[in-house]
This record gives sequence, structure tokens and C-alpha cells, in this order.
Amino acid sequence: MSLYPEIEPYDHGMLDVGDGNRVYWETCGNPRGKPALVLHGGPGSGCTPYFRRLFDPAAYRIVLLDQRGCGRSTPHASAYGTDMSVNTTARLLADLESLRRRLGIGRWLVWGVSWGSVLGLRYAQTYPGVVSELVLTGVATGSEAEVELLTRGLGKVFPEAFERFLAGLPEGAARDGNLAAAYNRLLESPDPGVRARAWTDWETAIIPAPPRSVQRFEDPEFRMGFARTVTHYWGNGQFLDGEGAVLRDAHLLKGVPGTLVQGSLDFGNLLGTVWQLQHAWPDCELVVVSEAGHDAGAPGVREALVAATDGYARR
Repeated sequence: MSLYPEIEPYDHGMLDVGDGNRVYWETCGNPRGKPALVLHGGPGSGCTPYFRRLFDPAAYRIVLLDQRGCGRSTPHASAYGTDMSVNTTARLLADLESLRRRLGIGRWLVWGVSWGSVLGLRYAQTYPGVVSELVLTGVATGSEAEVELLTRGLGKVFPEAFERFLAGLPEGAARDGNLAAAYNRLLESPDPGVRARAWTDWETAIIPAPPRSVQRFEDPEFRMGFARTVTHYWGNGQFLDGEGAVLRDAHLLKGVPGTLVQGSLDFGNLLGTVWQLQHAWPDCELVVVSEAGHDAGAPGVREALVAATDGYARR
């Protein structure tokens, strides 16, 4: 199944969610169709027009938003004066509920990629009854083990890139502790010499087949906002209710149908997270795509995602 044609929003706006934040949202497709919410990754990536093409525009009312601090939402995390203390998982979940009520939606399918899968799972666990189905790819659960793998654990696989990654840190921080938290302390510094390039270079290096989206790292504003946001979350346990909270509370997903689309070359698979989630959540189906990495646009992944949304459109 191929992607649907490019479409434009029929409505959009800025939602005042408090704390001085305004969240950008847009709706595409059929205003009377099945509601579907799209959750981008990062944290801090922002939505792209590509996500619209994973849904049948005749069947779905597709809702996209840029989470706090990124994309077209304001204030942007790239600005030093932006208060990151009000950018937490609990507040993002509350933003989703505010948007659902603003749009007059009762229940909606939730689609998420990477960090968006963490947010989507926690949303379904926190607000039972409002999520009709989940479609997730590049699956993660927000565990400390996942962050440790993607920062320090892959250092032995990519030693040259890892050496460059550590070079920007004080010696003690490079040797011990949470590397995301160490980078976040540098990114929160007013020193204009502090840069986000080393962080995004590392993120690019550990992707077996980098998706085209890494080109966005060449934009200084995007790069700083992304690095500041992702290290803020990864350095603070992703603001979840205890280590392993998403897997611990998987029983709360009972009765919610789901599809997990995972590339076989996604490094998150090394921890077995997606398989643990599948076993803890009997109502979901796991689709593994050979030779695909952590990329919602990879061949095979996109077709599986369209097949999933097509299937749920008839429910």
C-alpha cells in the first residue's frame, strides 16, 4: 500500500495551554472522518507533512500538533529564555486533552513515532477511554535502559563517533553519569560557545541508514531546540512516574487495539523493548520490517503503517 497524496490542512490554530505556551495544531482530511492524533518524535522534532500521507484523507480527520517548544509552537526551545521547567510529560498529556476538548473529539486513534510512541502509550494509560486504537513505530517506552543504550551503550559500536561525542563534555561527566543530563547542563548554559552540533552528530551517527529528516539538523534553530529538548527529557527520566512506568502499567492498555511497526535494524530492539511490550499488551500486533531502521519513512515501514491505519478506518 502506497502513501496517500499530499494534502493541506483545512483548519489550524494556536492553542493556549498555559505556562506562557501556545501549541500549534492543524486538521486535515475529512472533517466528519474518524479522528486520528499524530504524535511526533524527539522530543522536540515537530510534525511534518509526511505524516498526513499515512492516513486515508477520505476516512480520517487527521490532527497534528507541534508539542511544546518545537515546530510552530511558542516559545521555541531554541531561545535561551524559554522556560523548560514547564515542558514535561504530564504537561504534554494535559495539552493533548485540551486539544481534544477544543476540537470536540470524543475518542481518537493515536499514532506515534519514537518519543511519540512513549507519549501515546502514556496518554492511553493516563486517560482511559479516549484512545480508540494505537499505531506506533520506532517503538520506545521511555526507560533509562533505552537512554543508556542510545548514549553510552552504542559507544563500542561507533567508537570514533563516540569519542567526538564525549569530547564536548567535562572529563568527569564523560566518564560517569547520565550523558544526556551532562549535555543538557551545557545546553542550558548562557555561554554562547556551547553548541548542540555534537549531540545531533551523535544521533545521526548511530542510525544505520539515516532518514532524510536529519537534514533538519543543519538548521541552527532546529538543532538547538531539538538538542535542548531531548536532553531535557532524557536527562530527567523522561518525566515518567518511575523507571519502567510504561511497561509496568501495560495492563492499563487492555482492550485498546494496537499495531507496532518496528524496523529490524532499529537499535532499540537490542533491549527487547518492543517484544516485552507486545507480551504485556495482548491486544496489540507486532509487525517487524526487515532491513529497516528507526525511520517511519523507510520502505516497508510506511506500507505497514498505511495498512494499519487503513484497517482501523473501518472499525
